Amino acid sequence: MKQKNQILKLFSQPVFKYEVEDYKTQNRELLKYIYSLNENDKLGVKKSNISGWHSKPFNMENKNDLPNKFLSKINIYIKDVFNKYGWIYSDDKVKCTSMWAIINKKGNFNIEHTHPNNYLSAAYYLKAPQNCGNFKVSNPNILNRNLQPLSKEGTEFNSNSASIKITEGDLLIFPAYLPHSVEVNESDEDRVIISFNLDIVR
Repeated sequence: MKQKNQILKLFSQPVFKYEVEDYKTQNRELLKYIYSLNENDKLGVKKSNISGWHSKPFNMENKNDLPNKFLSKINIYIKDVFNKYGWIYSDDKVKCTSMWAIINKKGNFNIEHTHPNNYLSAAYYLKAPQNCGNFKVSNPNILNRNLQPLSKEGTEFNSNSASIKITEGDLLIFPAYLPHSVEVNESDEDRVIISFNLDIVR
């Protein structure tokens, strides 16, 4: 029987969230790697980070180095996202265009930004204590963000931002065009992530 009334939810903005298998063992190795980079390069680079440390891009040339081993470990989740999108691809055409780390201490945060010229971006949480700052996404529909009537309560149709609580071992994969930011770390511990971008080589 045909429904008289329907809500057609079109053009959704996905954020895929996974808990990586055996993340504790992996995180111990990755944290050593990242803090070693931090020790040898205290300045890092300035991107979206406000007072936090943003590493230079990882060297991805050696397939046996830890960054590439990490990428291989999470490849199952990357493939799952590609398949959910229904994209046509082959393994040899999937490219990590850049990977880096961010350490946010108390009071640090990241302003809203996007990752242009990539299909997907991702954030993996190595250290995420309570109150370390949620991952926040904003509505990419500029018109909706600037012209909207008052609402009595937030719904999926009128909200222009969403705050996603994260924990250690979480992997978020999302469209690279999606505006996102990181809330202030209000804990006394570091918030440590690895972030990266993905492309499909033509």
